[in-house]
Amino acid sequence: MIINNTSPKRLLLCFLFGILPMLSADCYNLQASKPGIPKKQKNIYHKGWIDFNKNGEKDIYEDPSQPIDRRVEDLLKQMTTEEKTCQLGTIYGYGAVLKDTLPTPEWKNRIWKDGIGNIDEHLNGEWKRTSLDYPYSNHTDAMNKVQAFFVEETRLGIPADMTNEGIRGLKHEKSTFFPAQIGLGCTWDKELVREIGRITGEEAKALGYTNVYSPILDLARDPRWGRTVESYGEDPYLAGELGRQQVLGIQSNRVVSTPKHFAIYGVPAGGRDCESRTDPHATPQEVHELHLEPFRIAFQEAGALGTMCAHNDYNGTPVSASYYLMTELMRNQWGFKGYIVSDSWSIDKNKKFYHIVDNEEEAVASELNAGLNIRTFFQKPEIFIETLRKALTNGLVEESTLDQRVREVLYVKFWLGLFDEPYVKDPQLADRIVNSEKNRTVSLRAAHESIVLLKNEKNRLPLSKDIKNIAVIGPLADEYKSLTSRYGSHNPEIITGLQGLKNLLGDNVNLMYAKGCNVRDKNFPQSDVMFFELSDKEKEEIDEAVEIARKAEVAIVYVGDDFRTIGESRSRVNLDLSGRQKELVRAVQATGTPVVLVLFNGRPVTLNWEDTHLPAIVEAWYPGEFSGQAVAEVLFGDYNPGGKLSATFPKSVGQIPWAFPFKPNATGKGFARVDGELYPFGYGLSYTTFELSDLQPTIAKIADGDTLTVTCKVKNTGSVKGDEVVQLYLNDETSSISRFEKELCGFERVSLEPGEEKTVTFKVNRRAYGMYNDQNEFVVEPGKFFLSAGNSSQSTPLNAEFYVE
Repeated sequence: MIINNTSPKRLLLCFLFGILPMLSADCYNLQASKPGIPKKQKNIYHKGWIDFNKNGEKDIYEDPSQPIDRRVEDLLKQMTTEEKTCQLGTIYGYGAVLKDTLPTPEWKNRIWKDGIGNIDEHLNGEWKRTSLDYPYSNHTDAMNKVQAFFVEETRLGIPADMTNEGIRGLKHEKSTFFPAQIGLGCTWDKELVREIGRITGEEAKALGYTNVYSPILDLARDPRWGRTVESYGEDPYLAGELGRQQVLGIQSNRVVSTPKHFAIYGVPAGGRDCESRTDPHATPQEVHELHLEPFRIAFQEAGALGTMCAHNDYNGTPVSASYYLMTELMRNQWGFKGYIVSDSWSIDKNKKFYHIVDNEEEAVASELNAGLNIRTFFQKPEIFIETLRKALTNGLVEESTLDQRVREVLYVKFWLGLFDEPYVKDPQLADRIVNSEKNRTVSLRAAHESIVLLKNEKNRLPLSKDIKNIAVIGPLADEYKSLTSRYGSHNPEIITGLQGLKNLLGDNVNLMYAKGCNVRDKNFPQSDVMFFELSDKEKEEIDEAVEIARKAEVAIVYVGDDFRTIGESRSRVNLDLSGRQKELVRAVQATGTPVVLVLFNGRPVTLNWEDTHLPAIVEAWYPGEFSGQAVAEVLFGDYNPGGKLSATFPKSVGQIPWAFPFKPNATGKGFARVDGELYPFGYGLSYTTFELSDLQPTIAKIADGDTLTVTCKVKNTGSVKGDEVVQLYLNDETSSISRFEKELCGFERVSLEPGEEKTVTFKVNRRAYGMYNDQNEFVVEPGKFFLSAGNSSQSTPLNAEFYVE
């Protein structure tokens, strides 16, 4: 059928979400008292300082000229046990746990009358819509009023840390929406990720948030894992360098970056999460070399002041009860100075799930004693705080330990400047900053750069705009919900695949659309492990797609994941296209019409048949609000794709684990199995060609601790502008224990005009040529090292060597 340009459903949804929340009873009352500047209590607010404890004197903790450590200690000695324990609790925001949008008289009778550590996801639009999440300045006014309660109505006036999610842009109503993290990983663009972090922090601050739970630094080394979509990929160096930029970008706004999920979270047994999320299978060397390294970079080098503790255990000890991970490693070795927040689980998890304690008090104590600071879970904060007080009374937690946990929380609050300026000065600024045209331009750039061209046989792409009849097919062709995210913008204005084609091509092209099938069939997930006959309806839907494909000059088929096959608690046992998507693709291909396959998905897919029989395959991941536009511009040559895979595409789920980097000979051939990957780590095609040359270390020998400068040249030898990602790999000739056979140690995304050549410079430091020995100690062993450069982990034609003395 022919598709027109009207979208009444979208207009109706916008009307319902924008107008109806204002008509509810509690929202009506809020409208009568429009959010504004917080009510200022007499004699509290002075020029240059605030009298938080209302004693009429400038205490050390109230004096902005004093060092943070002195201010913390002065405040800590004034706090009661009740006030200290409240600093270790969370209030989940309105609609999740909190029943009030703004402070009420009842708050003076709730446990947070003595303060609170943080308030999470308050009025961000997810749990319950109100008139206070949008327009943006309404939200900022509301957050100022909430903060005013803690400043003005509690004894010591300790402000709350206002936390929110933000892995692909801030989690808020109509904030700027970026590609999924797996797509951002495929950009290999450090400067871009830094800017995304800056925008995320800027929008957070304008809206009244002070702490963003971002980035996710878990490695996706098992693509069955549902949260693969939320990771930067499988490699520690790539994830660490991109994570570094996200942290620096967010915290450049004096907003805390809280990476998650610390640690070893991305490799649960079998890739299973949901009610599992446990028993990661990784050797101690893999834990330190791979899974901990992105977090070390974030804390030790980028200065992240938060982290979220993971659900899982390691070697039988829950991470939340691991003194080694949270105190000895993070704080004592890496110098982490912020606070650790739990993920959301019940307070008795260490009793009922892991069975390492006998009761709730012991469960809470096991976490606090190990180094956990603030407890987050979807119940009222009284449950945790009162249990903590019982643990203190029973001697399960020492007063000195409580003081240290609170000290760490207070340090972050002083770093944030909450004791100098607890409010957003100009709420109206949010209306000019959040989802601004400038920020949306960065979102479009990110969407473009995240796309990876997997196959382009005989230069089938880019398509000609002279084509008159195009079949647009597939369950993801005109899908909106699956392109959104729980951890990003709410109700963003997403351009679907079909809409992107219509916008680009206009009325000159006949776009024929058929959905063809759903992402999931009625037997999913059972259909992942056994075959079910197609129903009559499924046959009809596929036949409709075949009919329009026969009339078309090309068929663009959009397949992949929906919101039930990928994401948190969405692990799978099969990496093939789910439901009837395989049957749809094969039926369309059988018509003889050329097929371009577009993937909107969140994990590597086993595409053996598709790679063999289809001329062009585009991996788009989830590109954000400009999804359909970015893909359309790639398909028709307005943008030349330059993304590279940040996760390996195996040929079969039976090959797992199959992730870069590999140990020597771990991918060797066998006599009864399929060998090799379908698409390797770092792989991606372009509409132009590049030539790399002249790989040169500046010196041949360095000493332990030196940083080696390495250069090489890259030239665009084709006829169109394009981006190449130059990748540098390292190999240690001989080491005391077996190292990975090839380790990424540098990368740069370079944009080149036709015929243009640039020199790329890499810095190879001690963390690259050093290693963890069999005692889990980081050491540098002298000897020869090999360098190789190329455009994927399997294509590194340039070679050089150097020595560490």
